[in-house]
Order: sequence, then C-alpha cells, then structure tokens
Amino acid sequence: MYTPGVFLDALTGDRRGAYSGGVTGLTVGWDHDVELLLDFLNTRHVLDSEASWRAWVTERGLGRSSEIAQARAARAALRSSIEGSSGPQTAAGVVHIELTDGVPVLSSSDALGAVLAASARLAVLGSWERFKICPADDCLRAFFDRSRNRSRTWCSMQVCGNREKARTFRKRTRAQNSALAAV
Repeated sequence: MYTPGVFLDALTGDRRGAYSGGVTGLTVGWDHDVELLLDFLNTRHVLDSEASWRAWVTERGLGRSSEIAQARAARAALRSSIEGSSGPQTAAGVVHIELTDGVPVLSSSDALGAVLAASARLAVLGSWERFKICPADDCLRAFFDRSRNRSRTWCSMQVCGNREKARTFRKRTRAQNSALAAV
C-alpha cells in the first residue's frame, strides 16, 4: 500500500516524520509527490505498452500497475488541467483515506491511485498552479515552477528558452534587415 503523506507536517513546514511509509518503506517528502507527478505527466512513451508501464510502476515501487487505458486517460486529464483547459476533466483511480496515528492520510494500493493521491495533496497544499507545460512545440514536457513569483515559462532556459529566444532574435534581425534593404 502506497502511503506517501501527512498533510499536517507539510502545512506546518515540519518535515520530520512527514510522508512516512509507502511501498518501499522509505521516508519521502513533498518533493517526492512533485517528482512522482512530473514523472507521470512526462510518461508519453512509457504508456505506449503494458510492459513499459509495468516497468515504470515497478521502478518507483508503486505497487501494482493500473490498467494502461486508465493511466493514459488520467495523464491526458491531468495535463489538460495544467494547460488550463476548461471543461470537465476526469481521472479515475482508487485513493483511500486512512487514519494513521489519528491523522488522515491519502493512500492507494495501485500506481494510478498513488499518482492521483500525490496530485490531490499538491492541490490542497496550493502547489497545483506551479505545474506547467513547456510551450516549445518540440518539447511539451511538464515541469514544476519553483520560482518565487511563479513566472517560469520554459522547462529549461538553457534548452527550450534559449532556442525560442534565438528564433525570436533571428526573426527580428531578418525583419530589420529586410526593412533596411527596402530603403
């Protein structure tokens, strides 16, 4: 059973003992939820086959793998939600609320439920709007905006951001050169 978190510890900033448990028995934190969700959002090729989906689930110690069709639908709904698409989005998975030492904890016995529990925790903690999709047409990777003012645009400024800025510069330079040649 995957049991990654206790809200009280994350909300108060006291990370000691937060998010204990889980399939692997390791102590994990808020960053674990962020990384798990990012890994899932960026699983395009992983969801191409049952074998690669099972391997992804096993690598992360998430228990049993869910139906691949459900995982694809949940991934599409979560990415659509991050992109700001209006309209109903549905992501179905089994998430349990258990009382552990008198504290409600979200848990799941399958991979999709674990991902959805992580996304619910992050939404409750106010971090959902920090998830973004890179606007570069040749990238479209999900990333988590850790900037103070939540203004990050690119998954990587060194790659996607630099490429886009270089394109814009070349286009602007061509336009200026064309204008000068016409004079």
